[in-house]
Amino acid sequence: MTQQQPAKLSIDIIREARKRIQGVVQQTPLDYSATFSQFSDNEIYLKLENLQKTGSFKIRGAYNKITTLTDVERSHGVIAASAGNHAQGVAFAARDLGVPCTIVMPEGASLAKIAATQRYGAKVVLEGASYDDAYAHALSLSNNEGYTYVHAFDDEAVVAGQGTVGLEILEQLPDVNAIVIPMGGGGLAAGTALAVKTLRPDVKIYGVEASAVPSFRHSLDLGHPATVEAQSTIADGIAVKRPGDLTYRLAEQFIDDVVVVEEEEISRAMVLLLERCKIVAEGAAATSVAAVINKKIPNHLGKVVCILSGGNVDVTVLSRIIEHGLIESGRYLRTAVNLLDRPGALRDLLDILASLRANVLSVQHHRVGTHIHLGQTEVELDLETRDKAHIELIYSTLKQRGYAPVPRD
Repeated sequence: MTQQQPAKLSIDIIREARKRIQGVVQQTPLDYSATFSQFSDNEIYLKLENLQKTGSFKIRGAYNKITTLTDVERSHGVIAASAGNHAQGVAFAARDLGVPCTIVMPEGASLAKIAATQRYGAKVVLEGASYDDAYAHALSLSNNEGYTYVHAFDDEAVVAGQGTVGLEILEQLPDVNAIVIPMGGGGLAAGTALAVKTLRPDVKIYGVEASAVPSFRHSLDLGHPATVEAQSTIADGIAVKRPGDLTYRLAEQFIDDVVVVEEEEISRAMVLLLERCKIVAEGAAATSVAAVINKKIPNHLGKVVCILSGGNVDVTVLSRIIEHGLIESGRYLRTAVNLLDRPGALRDLLDILASLRANVLSVQHHRVGTHIHLGQTEVELDLETRDKAHIELIYSTLKQRGYAPVPRD
């Protein structure tokens, strides 16, 4: 790790940011999690930024940035490009400070997120098929209309605002040993790491990325900021193709390691947070927990804080993720069995499943199909199961009883 601290940004600036946002931004809870401590070889605490105003940490940096503008800059207004949390953070901060605000979103942005941003008083402009298109249009409007562009992460005032999370953690858990932080553009991780490492150099800082968009991991391996090809991910809040120049320098200096987690690991973490802790976390936020329970960080570190960066997830997306997570963990099985088309055949099958304590959620009959012979009917079953071992027992028992179950997606 390099030793030279980037110019200007410092612990004092982060402390000043905290004073600016105090009374508006909430100090979010830090809760010990017995559940995730059992899954890990560490004592796990959850920093609940999903309970922050606007549903994520983003308001910290946005509010601090806008408070630093001159009266002339405020009168001209601010603009940002975002399809989610940053949009809402900027819109809320601008409304609270009486600053005109425009947010550029991709045309395919979630209707719920568009509506949420508009409720905070922002003018929403839809442009392009991707974030990159929206970003380019926002920069063009900024240049042409005189708006101040509020960057999502590569801005000192924004990073300083996000760094206030680190100050809170040190106050709430003075003997913390490590902090695990979701990383997209790196503003939250860089700001938190700078604050914590300045005051407690012994605390380990780990960034987490989705394996679909590992821009920081790739850049650190190369030794300079680089762009990666982004794949689809449920952690869309951290799907950033290239680190910021500022955040890269800070990460290189203050972050001990950056690890990646897989889609299945993220979805399972989301389900566990919801089921065991009654916490709604978006995919990006759940990456910190996914890293811990899948042993992506070292064992026996001691007291480890996982930052849950946000909780803004569409209910339709959440339902699909829950179903996917249940399947991945062996809690849900969809299978099909061909039966003789005679009275009592279905009852016999259901009796076997009942003896195995499999809960039948739904049953569908199909009498026509390329794989269904004359005199047969296909029964497709959705089952609630305990785990993967339970599923294996169901399949082995059915085969022993003369059935030929086939998994279905």
